[in-house]
Amino acid sequence: MKHIWCCLLFILLTISCQTSTNKNTIEDYIFNQADYVLTINNLENFKSNITNNHFIDQLSNTTSYKNVSKKLELLEHIKSKQRIYINLSKDNNDSIQYSFVTKLNDSVFNLDSLKIKREPIKLKGVTAEKISNKNQTVYVSKIGDILIGANNVNHLQHLINSNPDKNSIKKIIATQDQEASFSVFINKDNDLNTVFKNNNLSFKNFTDYLTFDTEVSQNQLTLNGITKAKDTSNKLINVFKHTLPQDNQLAQISPSNSDGFLSITFNEYKKFRSNLNHYNNIDTLAINTALFDNIIEFGEIYSDTTSVVVLNSIDIISTQEALLSEKEKVEDFRGISIYNFSNPSLFNSHLKPFITLNTASKYCIINQFLVFASNIETLENIIVNFQNQTTISDRDYYKNIKKNLSNQASILQVINPTSLSQIIKSNLNTTFDFNFDNYKTSALQFIYDTDFAHFNAIIKQSKPSTSDNAVTEMFNIKLDNDVLTNPQFVKNHRTKQKDIVVQDISNTLYLISNSGKILWKKQLKGAILGSINQIDMFKNGRLQLAFATANRVYVLDHNGENVNPFPMTFNDEITQPLSVFDYDNNKKYRLFITQDKNVLVYDSKGKTVKGFNFKNAKETLNTPPQHIRIGRKDYLLFKTDNQLYILDRRGKTRVTPKTKLSYANQAIYNYNSDFITTTADGKIATIDQKGKVTVSNTNLSENITLSATTKTLITQSDNTLNIKDQTLQLDFGSYTPAKLFLINNKIYVSTTDKQTQKVMLFDSNAKQQDNFPVYGTSAIDLENIDKDDHLEFVTKGESNSILVYKIN
Repeated sequence: MKHIWCCLLFILLTISCQTSTNKNTIEDYIFNQADYVLTINNLENFKSNITNNHFIDQLSNTTSYKNVSKKLELLEHIKSKQRIYINLSKDNNDSIQYSFVTKLNDSVFNLDSLKIKREPIKLKGVTAEKISNKNQTVYVSKIGDILIGANNVNHLQHLINSNPDKNSIKKIIATQDQEASFSVFINKDNDLNTVFKNNNLSFKNFTDYLTFDTEVSQNQLTLNGITKAKDTSNKLINVFKHTLPQDNQLAQISPSNSDGFLSITFNEYKKFRSNLNHYNNIDTLAINTALFDNIIEFGEIYSDTTSVVVLNSIDIISTQEALLSEKEKVEDFRGISIYNFSNPSLFNSHLKPFITLNTASKYCIINQFLVFASNIETLENIIVNFQNQTTISDRDYYKNIKKNLSNQASILQVINPTSLSQIIKSNLNTTFDFNFDNYKTSALQFIYDTDFAHFNAIIKQSKPSTSDNAVTEMFNIKLDNDVLTNPQFVKNHRTKQKDIVVQDISNTLYLISNSGKILWKKQLKGAILGSINQIDMFKNGRLQLAFATANRVYVLDHNGENVNPFPMTFNDEITQPLSVFDYDNNKKYRLFITQDKNVLVYDSKGKTVKGFNFKNAKETLNTPPQHIRIGRKDYLLFKTDNQLYILDRRGKTRVTPKTKLSYANQAIYNYNSDFITTTADGKIATIDQKGKVTVSNTNLSENITLSATTKTLITQSDNTLNIKDQTLQLDFGSYTPAKLFLINNKIYVSTTDKQTQKVMLFDSNAKQQDNFPVYGTSAIDLENIDKDDHLEFVTKGESNSILVYKIN
């Protein structure tokens, strides 16, 4: 299959442009009778995000998932930023049929070692090709700049030659969010059993179609969309027509040890009853509804052995009057009376198919809730959890997912891991033992609105509760290849939080959100030198990424697109990371590019800065150019192995060191208003603003590293770490250079033992922070990356992964 799709572009370019029906967009080739249509807005990001998502990873173990994945192996071999639609359906033999459509203008297919069989075929009005390799076959055609393919030649013929359908699902697809990770359209004629725990709420009887956008992160799936059914189709969703959703309150009475609940709300029971009776084909006049007349919510609480029916009344006194004949008390439990109920099948017969319980022989009243069950023990469990404040509504994991849901919904289902697993097993026809233990609460809701309903759902792993100072792993993201650069945080000007940038060994750059979602990937021409800078090139608050590779300088916008006139290409090799200076904090940036002995200076528009008078160094620069401001003076610092140049903004000498030294390839810092760095023989060199040089012996060897703020100095060599005047003798190992962070006026120092794979973090008094060391394999970046008050850090994990931790 791989070789088929690798050569697809070459083959298609040999096919002349075709003439067909008046179909001008890729949406015109969506198959109207498809059971499912998968919309992928960015194929590369889609592949990475679903690979990292735990829930999807669990599904990938099932036969159903594997069968579909095998059919769609092309996704592993096509690289494109264009939207692609994949149509899925089953034929009369229950075999999966698929087709796809996308644009060709940026698709990439590798033409490597092709062993395929190609056969030109003639379809009605167009030319196509049959491409086969072993037992795999696909039929493809090109209509203008549109690529169409299918695994069935008749299906391809139909897509190309059929006239546009007035009732096309194109209008529905148009409601999908083009920024979503991916979107799904589900047609009424499909093999989806149900999205509910209650199997009586089958999808085919529930609605005509459902479409939703999906946001994917490592531990979460968030779905948002709409559903709609024609009035003539008698679908269950339409029982909410002309009703208004109310606050869903069943969580207040549902025990946290239950399997979940289903909540149904409306503003007027009379109208809801009329709609439901029409759906069930029941004579409205024959029904006595006194018990239900004042309710705005009903539902069912699920457990492993039975269920509970709950009515939520806005006039509990009137509702109690409907139960005057049902006052045979069984017992009092914790101050609440439990009664017999003589009509156990009432709810199943009047509220079907929403309610399954037909043995409700006992009931009690708790505040505005009337609770019906088949036995006393179940009601006692309800009472105990309500009084002990251990209901679902009291749990943090429920409060957390509510942030993604509306407070008022016509239908709200909340389920625990067991129920989630049961629903998935039912739909995928599998007995696989899913690991959903951390999905404490999953939820979906439908919110009726005029003639359609909004749909929201969230499937999320709950974070374990943490104690003070605990260090917890937020997420672990796998890249497509091994990690090349140390991951670092960058500002997100949209969210005012932080994202993560990292490059892999294929020179692909990733931008990853602080929730673990891969936002984009960018193929670069080489490895990034040093760290990535951020600039506000257009002075509008929107930040760009600026960095250099061996022969290019890039500036990328927040979407990963090149900003003109970048990338700039250089014939001579760039030998140091890009330096970016904003002398007066007025966003008039200067980009310093080092090429061996030479330094080139450009502005943020890629134009050479005139008036910079530094010609070149006498030998190779061993560190990137640096800018230090002391008082009101600016200093530019260029350093070689044997000379330190201290210049002004125009490249003229401002300070000449009075003593010649041999310098290590360490950065220069402003420490107590002097310049401080290290020598080649492991000593500390201090140069004041008049050029006086002081050399200090250390307790360290030649491979000393140094970092400083204006008041704090740290040095390190091998397993010896000096923080201010404190010396730490670490265990023998292979340590990354110690990094110094100043955050909220507090000093943090970090180093990582790559040998034992331990990240260490110390304060300015050389005290190791609580619950360190933790697992990690590289130097860290430390920031507050989200809206809480806790710090997070990022490091490499396994060879192809990065880890983000939170310090609580």
